[in-house]
Amino acid sequence: MKATYAPAPTTTLTTELVTDEQTFAELAPQWARLYRRCASATPFQSHSWLHSWWQSYGRPGRLRVVLARDGDELVAAAPLMRVGRPVPALVPLGGAISDYGDVLLDDERGEEGVAALAEGLAPAARTALIDFREVRPGGAAERIYDHWSGPRRRVDDSLCLELPALPMAELITRLPSAKTQQRARAKLRRLTALGIERHVVGPDEVESALRRLIDLHQLQWQGRKVTSEHLRPRFRDHLVRSVGPMVHSGDAVVTEFRLDGDVVAVDLTLLSRRLSGGYLYGAHPRLRERKADVAVMLLDACVRHLGDGGPGTLSLLRGNEPYKHHWRPEPVVNQRLLLARPHTAPLLTAVVCDVAARRRGKELLLRWRNRHEGKERAGGGRS
Repeated sequence: MKATYAPAPTTTLTTELVTDEQTFAELAPQWARLYRRCASATPFQSHSWLHSWWQSYGRPGRLRVVLARDGDELVAAAPLMRVGRPVPALVPLGGAISDYGDVLLDDERGEEGVAALAEGLAPAARTALIDFREVRPGGAAERIYDHWSGPRRRVDDSLCLELPALPMAELITRLPSAKTQQRARAKLRRLTALGIERHVVGPDEVESALRRLIDLHQLQWQGRKVTSEHLRPRFRDHLVRSVGPMVHSGDAVVTEFRLDGDVVAVDLTLLSRRLSGGYLYGAHPRLRERKADVAVMLLDACVRHLGDGGPGTLSLLRGNEPYKHHWRPEPVVNQRLLLARPHTAPLLTAVVCDVAARRRGKELLLRWRNRHEGKERAGGGRS
């Protein structure tokens, strides 16, 4: 279903609300053009990723895609869905498996597109909180937030770690000492000595490569804690559906690593105009047995996809894992942008209080753990 609203008083553009999956699917060509005109867009805002995600994770009746048009041309889009818990809210499509959430704005339309999209979001905000999660600093949703005239709040969301998009030789110079730099160069030489070969997968090979990726991912984490969603059929189906078109359009690269003729690792890297990042990989334990450093191997392959004039940022995506800090990345905190109208302002207050309570709980738990571990060390490890 598509509802069309009258032009907003501050713009000549028209706004629409799309709630029907088929209509959303048919937006693909227009969405792709808008995506290319929004410099801050990440691969998680591509139509291929979002529509595939909806097919795997969406629920009937909850789709809410707000559009702004100039005639037939799409100039702004907010891909959202309605949820009822913990409060009635509109949240970005893409969910927990997407590292960044955002809207799309045509860079050439300036404030006109911002005003139109905000106007299109306003009716929905009368009955539900608009909750933009995981917005990267500088994202297009920040412009909607700045324009919004109703109640609004900004709180921190997930931490991401970022590197400059440099050749591997220059990234190595970021390591903290000459010794660690020498060690990294030795690891690269080791990969060459082992004879590990890289093969960039073509669009016709993507499905089989991604299935190998999932199998290897499961194997590498066998017996250890793993993100369970990555092993579920719906996630696998989403990757297979979305990444093939993304490889074809240049928004993703799938790389196989071969040793003695066998595929021993598969990596999925996502690409956009300003940012790229390794999203998921699978590696056979055989690589570690042969003393191949998988993290160095993947990073080296990722930077080779950038090329001249490539993205300015190499994102290590969400997560604060210790191995990422070896490269001295810059910590960048995603933003959670909350927008409301007077009737839904209490929902905004409830969410802000919940965020503060959860953060305080985590701080208290960390403090308790540190104190407990300190006592154990002082007592020789006895409780």
